Amino acid sequence: MGLHVSAEFPAMLERIDALGGALEADADAAEELGRLTEDIGRALLGAGVVRAALPQSLGGYEFSPSQLIETVERVSYHDAAAGWTMMALQLMTGTTAAYLDAVAAADLFPNVAGGEHALLAGHGTRPGRAVPVAGGFLVSGSWQFASGMAHATHIHSAIQVEGTGELRVLAMPKSQVELVDNWDVLGLRATHSIDYHCADVLVPATYTYLATTTNPANGGAIYRLGLVNMSAIGHTGWALGVGRRLLDELKLVAAAKSGTRNAAVDTTQFHAAYATAEAKLRSARAWAREVWRGIEGILAAGELPSTEQDTLLRLVLNHVTWTVQDVGQMVHRWAGTAAVRRGPIDRFLRDLATGTQHITSSPTVLQNCGKWLSGAQPQAHWEFLDLTS
Repeated sequence: MGLHVSAEFPAMLERIDALGGALEADADAAEELGRLTEDIGRALLGAGVVRAALPQSLGGYEFSPSQLIETVERVSYHDAAAGWTMMALQLMTGTTAAYLDAVAAADLFPNVAGGEHALLAGHGTRPGRAVPVAGGFLVSGSWQFASGMAHATHIHSAIQVEGTGELRVLAMPKSQVELVDNWDVLGLRATHSIDYHCADVLVPATYTYLATTTNPANGGAIYRLGLVNMSAIGHTGWALGVGRRLLDELKLVAAAKSGTRNAAVDTTQFHAAYATAEAKLRSARAWAREVWRGIEGILAAGELPSTEQDTLLRLVLNHVTWTVQDVGQMVHRWAGTAAVRRGPIDRFLRDLATGTQHITSSPTVLQNCGKWLSGAQPQAHWEFLDLTS
């Protein structure tokens, strides 16, 4: 149950960077398709981006939280929609592999090292209904925002057991649900975050797990974080990658426009704004690394994060996300027409505007963080994204 730090990490970053040109070249086509192109999807999966989140005991790389943050950050730097897609597949697939029992895990993850394993996408915040029957549950429900569904083989969904109210998470073949091709949005267009539903589908109990579990059946200490805390890892990395790319793109715009007539980028006001944005982004990244290093130390010691650490990982995600939104607004202001014509800045700004609306960075989560940190609810603890006494 020790915290695993993978030696594969440096090579992973190199493989991702090697795909940077292809990600940029396919970005427009992916937006038209509403999902990543087949070539890009295969390339990222082949590079091991999802394998990075799978338990070592099943053949995965089992990256540490800091390694996963930087992995998602690097993919997102090259393409925000690709980073979001891989982040979702990492989370759903990795946690499923960790929390399902041996029988189900052997079925879904027979040869991870050889690329033979399930890929899961779905939604976990609005549970469907699960009626207990012999051997399992009859599941019905409608779910939204299944990012990465185009690349998935199986579904990840939250369910609530009728009679007990117990919250569980299921894994079932994608063929057992009806997909709704309704992802018509301004940003993150290439993530295929569609809706889906099903009615009275039999799901074996062994293909479900307790939604609040922090006791993995497979893998090491990272999976003791639990499903919700692990979701903060990828979202933090995504925002950091998008913020860094936007500032780098603005730097290129400034270099191209500098010296031209009435160039706004030659003003001291622009230079001050850019420096301030750099300070904000670098500070947010440094604080995220500090928080997660502390959590990694606790996990390595065989302990679970404290309520304060549970609070801080949520707060740092909120802070990183909205800091990057501020950075994006600065980029939009100073990039001029580069921010409105088709190109990287336009695409990343649209993706950022959509990504900030995720429930994990909502105002309610921020308010709950404040309640605990200010001492208003000192005895409270976190249940998913809610602070309860």
